[in-house]
Amino acid sequence: MPSLKADSEQIKICADLLENGSLVVFPTETVYGLGADATNGQSVAAIYAAKQRPEFNPLICHVADLDAAMAIGDFNASALQLAKAFWPGPLTLVVPRHKDCPVAPLASAGLDTLAIRVPAHPIAQALLRAFGKPIVAPSANISGQLSPTNCQHVLKSFPDLPVLDGGTTQVGLESTIIGCLEAGVLWLRAGGLSRQDIEQVISDPLIEIEADSDSEPRLAPGRLARHYAPNARLELNCKTIPPENLLLAFGAIDFSHPSALINLSPSEDLQEAAANLFSALHQLDGLAQAGQTISVMPIPNSGLGEAINDRLTRAANS
Repeated sequence: MPSLKADSEQIKICADLLENGSLVVFPTETVYGLGADATNGQSVAAIYAAKQRPEFNPLICHVADLDAAMAIGDFNASALQLAKAFWPGPLTLVVPRHKDCPVAPLASAGLDTLAIRVPAHPIAQALLRAFGKPIVAPSANISGQLSPTNCQHVLKSFPDLPVLDGGTTQVGLESTIIGCLEAGVLWLRAGGLSRQDIEQVISDPLIEIEADSDSEPRLAPGRLARHYAPNARLELNCKTIPPENLLLAFGAIDFSHPSALINLSPSEDLQEAAANLFSALHQLDGLAQAGQTISVMPIPNSGLGEAINDRLTRAANS
């Protein structure tokens, strides 16, 4: 199915499809999302089936605003502080489910918590307001593969689904996920909002949890050891590149390099690099021959570099 022009008519059609239990794809400022009615258990199950996603891996509920978020989750002072500072935007908050929460339990993998986000993208906002209910929307790709930042990426995985076309996404990384629970404010997944920005608002360091401490089921999506992966093998933090390898570069290149390369940001701008990451990996993966490796230059682990390196590490795990 070709992508759809995201006008009011097509947005209304997609809202009706959601109401009837179907799946639709729409852009957010982070990546494209595979959407379903969060209150319909069968629709939620269809997302897990379509993505081939483990059912212990919870989904993010997208809502139009903070009022809609507070109707499905219980927000403590830290959650409210972060929501008011960063919503709409690339931040997901994991909070306790509201006692009257209509979201299907499968969406949160049976946990008594819920991952909630208010996206900033105008098409996502228009769809949420036309639909009038929460939409669960993981990235629109087969689980474990590269996340989609444009319609062409989506159609590789889901050629038969309706896709509202919003062009290339602006942030290019999934949302940062923060838990606001009794244990405190938890750092659950690096993403499109930096650790430093969040800690500046809450005035305290975020609490780390070990990679496997939330085990099965997990508190947040994107915590599987292998995730966001291309078919080609990745080698990280490369300072010399074998001529037979493809190259994912960052900054100035002062060594002999192969002809097939993409530079995430020649000027070492981490925001630019984050926005280009998945698109660059899609392109290099498409160029890679059987057995060919993608070499990745070192990327600073500060600011959005933490999220970029998180995605690359998970992609490189075998």
